[in-house]
Amino acid sequence: MTNTKYIKWNFPAKVLRIALAAVVLLSSCDKGFEEMNTNPNAFTEPVIGSLFSYNIIKTAGDGDGNTLYPNDKLAGAMMQLFASLNPYQWTGDKYLAKAGYSDALFGTAYGVELKENSQIISLTKDKPDMVNLYNIAQIWRVYILHRVTDMYGDVPYTEAGLGYVDGIYKPKYDKQSDIYPAMLKQLETSALALDASKASYGAADYVYNGTTSKWKTFAYSLMLRLGMRLTKVDAALAETWVKKAIAGGVMQSNADVAKLNHTDGTELNFYWDGRELRGGEGVPPSAKGTGYGKMAQTFVSHLKNTNDPRLPFYITLWPGNADPTQLPTSTIAANQKGLPNGYDYTSIKTVIPGWTDEMLAEYSEINLNTIGSNSTPSIFISYNEVELYLAEASLRGWGTGDAKTHYENAVRASMEIETIYPGGSSISSAAINAYLSANPYAGGTFDAQMKQIHTQFWASQFMNNMEIYANWRRTGYPVLVPTNYPGNQTGGQIPRRLPYPQSEASLNADNYKAAVAAQGPDLWTTRIWWDK
Repeated sequence: MTNTKYIKWNFPAKVLRIALAAVVLLSSCDKGFEEMNTNPNAFTEPVIGSLFSYNIIKTAGDGDGNTLYPNDKLAGAMMQLFASLNPYQWTGDKYLAKAGYSDALFGTAYGVELKENSQIISLTKDKPDMVNLYNIAQIWRVYILHRVTDMYGDVPYTEAGLGYVDGIYKPKYDKQSDIYPAMLKQLETSALALDASKASYGAADYVYNGTTSKWKTFAYSLMLRLGMRLTKVDAALAETWVKKAIAGGVMQSNADVAKLNHTDGTELNFYWDGRELRGGEGVPPSAKGTGYGKMAQTFVSHLKNTNDPRLPFYITLWPGNADPTQLPTSTIAANQKGLPNGYDYTSIKTVIPGWTDEMLAEYSEINLNTIGSNSTPSIFISYNEVELYLAEASLRGWGTGDAKTHYENAVRASMEIETIYPGGSSISSAAINAYLSANPYAGGTFDAQMKQIHTQFWASQFMNNMEIYANWRRTGYPVLVPTNYPGNQTGGQIPRRLPYPQSEASLNADNYKAAVAAQGPDLWTTRIWWDK
């Protein structure tokens, strides 16, 4: 009681008045405190359109992690599109393992490509006014993850990307036999949910400018791709989804192609694959033809033997890359030479007598002015690809039209689309007709027609090399003779998958072990579910 009285009666009155005034002042200032401490020029909430734009750009290319390594040095070389004498750089040529190469797509997909995608899905879920934003993001999620499961097999799917929104940092691996039905169902659900009367991404959508009907076409075209992937493991399921895709509405012309345009600017502008191929690990013009990544003999011979008018668009001798004015002569078909796969600087002498390393300059390179330019568009799905699947669907009795018509549509689409590329000149109708006349759709047995359709797939989808690799594993075409370089990972057989990153064995050990136990040894030769 004494202390209370002391505080009450002996505390200076002036101090009490100051304290009371401060309380009143603070109370009134608190009403605007949040506004005062908010930067009016900064975003405090995620801008969903910007997230989507960035997501598209990063999926198209994030350095060499989801471009040069998986697409060219591995898939492209394994499919004998590229060849190299350097066993430490273009390892897919010889089925060799190198730290970082086989890990790259896995790490980039989960560490980069899914980041913004997961945020968008979380921000737009269960919001009727954002139904298009949500479902386009879900369609794009399927696109991201189907590339991962096709390369590795069983992978995180249901919990993929949830570390960004739900704190799940050790996602479980789903079986590919569960992933594929889930992806196909998601495409169906999202395609049906798209609503043209509601808002979309608009100009932030660098693929289709927010046009929901185009995204619906994309979803069904991707459904067609994934449905066809199942022909070897479950033909009945494949037929069901292929028919659904066709009925839903797949691409009808090159105007429907899903692509991201690039310019030769900053890393957010340029075509990463072209940028990396132009660098030290590819075919830098400064190397004057002695760069590591040459065109493979198998591919060059096919283009020359079929008089393919795409040859000068695809390949050139090095003077054309160093000086574009040289292209008229550096792209002459008769002068092109492909490098045999599976050799190094020493062993090449066993197949090319008198070899010297200077002779490498005589061998063809990818054309860095056209399909390998910094300004080349990233093609996610093309009309050419769709028509080749439709040719197979007709062959199987699952689609409308005849296989020959779809095949010829595919060839025309591939040759006519060159005009959207930098330096791409229009292949005339006469030249296309001449090619089709010299290489007619021959018909014949089922296997003979499959061979023709999917050898054309290999030739016309160049630089969509991961997809070529997946399609080869499913169909067996084109017919390729494997290499058998000393110390390779497969005993001289073309790999069937990529091994998981070693980091998964330590950082996500339990789920990694469960995946290996379910799928089989974590080897290059272990077949994934649909590749039975």
